[in-house]
Amino acid sequence: MKYFLSIDQGTTSTRCILFNNDGTVVSSYQIELTQHFPDNSSVEHDPIEIIDSVNKCIQNVISDIDVDEIISIGISNQRETTLAWSKSTGKPFYNAIVWQDTRTQSICDELLKNKRFSELIKNTGLPISTYFSLSKILWLIENVSEISSSLEDDVYFGTIDSWIVYNLTGNFYTDVTNASRTLMYDLHNMEWSDDILNELSIPKHSLPEVKPSLSNFGEIDGVIKGVPITAILGDQQAALFGQNCTSKGDVKNTYGTGCFALTNTGTDIVESDNGLLTTVAYQIEGEDPLYALEGSVPIAGAAVQWLRDNLNIIKSSDEIESLAMGEKDNGDVYFVPAFSGLFSPHWDETARGALFGLTRFSNKSHIARSVLESVAFQSFELLQSMEKDLNIEFQNLKVDGGMVSNNLLMQFQSDILNKTIISQEINEITALGAGVASFIFAENLSIENVGDFISTSKTWNPNMSNESRVNLLASWFKAIKKSKHWL
Repeated sequence: MKYFLSIDQGTTSTRCILFNNDGTVVSSYQIELTQHFPDNSSVEHDPIEIIDSVNKCIQNVISDIDVDEIISIGISNQRETTLAWSKSTGKPFYNAIVWQDTRTQSICDELLKNKRFSELIKNTGLPISTYFSLSKILWLIENVSEISSSLEDDVYFGTIDSWIVYNLTGNFYTDVTNASRTLMYDLHNMEWSDDILNELSIPKHSLPEVKPSLSNFGEIDGVIKGVPITAILGDQQAALFGQNCTSKGDVKNTYGTGCFALTNTGTDIVESDNGLLTTVAYQIEGEDPLYALEGSVPIAGAAVQWLRDNLNIIKSSDEIESLAMGEKDNGDVYFVPAFSGLFSPHWDETARGALFGLTRFSNKSHIARSVLESVAFQSFELLQSMEKDLNIEFQNLKVDGGMVSNNLLMQFQSDILNKTIISQEINEITALGAGVASFIFAENLSIENVGDFISTSKTWNPNMSNESRVNLLASWFKAIKKSKHWL
C-alpha cells in the first residue's frame, strides 16, 4: 500500500489527513487555532502555535503505519495571511497578520493615491486591498522595529506555506498560487515584480523563491524524515484541483470561514470587468500555468461562529440549521456579514455588517436563517459575475467545505442560483486536492487521474419559483446597498 499525506493549514484550524493510494481516508487529526483580535480591525495567529499544530497533527495521523510507505506530502494553506521571521534564528518577529485583517486600510489608501503604483499592479490581477499580503508586509516594516532595522540582511517575509516549508525542510519557497495572492507577483512574466518591490523598497531577497505548484519543495527533516513535499496549493486552488476542475470552464465554490468561488480559465489570463480577481489556478513543473477567476467573500462560516461566540444564539455551529428551520422563511430579515468590508464583487472596505428588516415579529430563527441565506446570496453574486466575465452560463456548481453538510443552505443555494449543486463523497476537498496533487507529481501520473480519487455524494436541484427568487434577490441587493460606506 502507498500513502500520501495532506497538511491543510486553514484559518480556524490545522488538519492533517493520511490517504491511501485510491484516495480513501486512513486517518485524520485536527487542532483548532486560537484567533487573536488585538482591536476591532486586527486578526492575528501565533506562528509558533501554527507550526506546533502541524507537527502534532502529522504525528497523530502516522502513528499506525510504516512511514516508509508515505510517498508524498501536499500542503494547502490559508493564503494571504503573512508573517515575518528571522533568517538567522528562524523565530517570528511578530504574529501572523491574517487575511481578514483590515488594520492596513490607511496604507492601502495611500497606495490608491499613487498613480504610478496603480499602473504597476495591473499585471498582478488584483486590486489594492487590505486582503492581500503587500499591505501587511508594509505594516510590519513600519511598525515592528526589529524588522525595519534588519530588513536588508535578516528578514524573511512569507505566507503560511513558506513558514511551514521553512520549518519542515529548511527551504525558503512558495508556490505560484500563493505568490499570486500577494499583490507583488507578475502573472504575465510569472515572477516577483521588480518594479513594485523597488517602488516600495521591499528587498527581493526577503521573499521566497517561487516554484510551480506541483514540484519538489524538499524533504521533511523531522518525524517523517525523507518524505518529499511535492505540492503546495493555496487552499482555494487546492479545492479547485480536488474538485477535478482541471479544464477550462470548470467551477467550484468552497464554504468555509469565507466563501470562495473559482473557475478555471485555462492558459488565458482573464481580466474581470465585474469585481473578480485574476489568479493562478495551478502549475505543473515543466508546463505552462493555468489561471482562474475568483470571487471572494470574507465571512461565511465565520458568521455562524459569530452567532455562537458573540451572540450566544447557538451553543455549537451545527445547531444553526435546526434553529433556522424553526421558521418557514426569513421573515423579511436580511443579514449582510460585512465585518471586514465587502470583497467581490463590491470591494468596499468601508461597509460594515448589518441586519435589515427587523420587526417585533422577528426572532432568533429568522436571524439564523438570514445568516445562512447571506452565504447563498453572496455566492450568487460571485457566480453571476463569472458568467458575465466569461459570457457563459454554468449548468451546475461543485461545492465543498464545512457548510456543505447544511442541507438547508445547500437547497437554498440551488434555489437562488437556479442550478444543480453537486457535492463530493469526501467533504475535505481542500486537503484531498493538495494530497492528490503531491501524489500525482511524485508518481509521475497524468492530470487526468485526478478524477479517479473523487466520487459524487449528493446533489440538490432548484425548487423555487422565479417570482420568489427575483423578490429575494431584490431585497438582498437593497440590503447590500445600505451596508456600504458606513465608515
